[in-house]
Amino acid sequence: MNRLLPSVVLLSAALAACTTTAPPAATDGASAQASATVAADLPALDAALAGRWRDAKNSARDGYRHPRETLAFFGVGPAQTVVEITPGGGWYAEVLAPYLRARGHYVAAVWDDAIPGQPGYRYGLNKALRAKFAADPAVYGTPDVRVFDPAAPVFGAPGSADVVLTFRNAHNWVADGNADAYFQAFFTVLKPGGTLGVVDHRAKAGTDLATMKESGYLTEALVIEHATRAGFVLEAQSGINANPKDTTEHPNGVWTLPPVNRHDAADDAKYQAIGESDRMTLRFRKPR
Repeated sequence: MNRLLPSVVLLSAALAACTTTAPPAATDGASAQASATVAADLPALDAALAGRWRDAKNSARDGYRHPRETLAFFGVGPAQTVVEITPGGGWYAEVLAPYLRARGHYVAAVWDDAIPGQPGYRYGLNKALRAKFAADPAVYGTPDVRVFDPAAPVFGAPGSADVVLTFRNAHNWVADGNADAYFQAFFTVLKPGGTLGVVDHRAKAGTDLATMKESGYLTEALVIEHATRAGFVLEAQSGINANPKDTTEHPNGVWTLPPVNRHDAADDAKYQAIGESDRMTLRFRKPR
């Protein structure tokens, strides 16, 4: 624990400074629909990103996932209640929980372990996430690991969250046929004026639903359709996580690319050169 002390002190100091900074503007072809009050504290966020507690393999992916720019674009402030949907092994949790530890509240919404018949990997991910938090309370504080039923998702009391974030999950809900239930649950848990931030693999416009379900790529139009049907207003789109090298046409869908790398060894150099998937970054607002 002693080796973490300088990073923890740096993080606490940055949180105390609480400098409000505007996010990057929406990129060409993805113009903002309305302005938002942004509360991202970039010095504190930088301190969390530089933390020694981050897994080196996670930090190595920052160049593809752009956490600083993404969280700033979503306006995630250090004093907010933020719900992250199915954080998996905790890639973003390693950043968000320390960032929110002093004045905010981080909620990791995970599948309910008590529900039988779920894929085995879910239990392992939940166990690993809880162990990560328990091992370093000085860094993570006491995050709320909140379970939900995938068949009828509920993420907290109505109007209790400032921000809901989902990273590379929506394609799973579309494949399972329950995306509308998730987006409605996001709408319910958010306060009026709250933010929904969505990042997912981006399919070419006009891609049919069957191809999307098989490939793991979704059109922006489909995600926007699900969100607006739940009551959200599209506020802005960004190219922060775009990758023009990704054609989206791969033998094993998005899982052909890093970090899954489901491809023949002989093709490894080809797919490493492409890198991770082309991704949409969408910010929605719950009307006041």
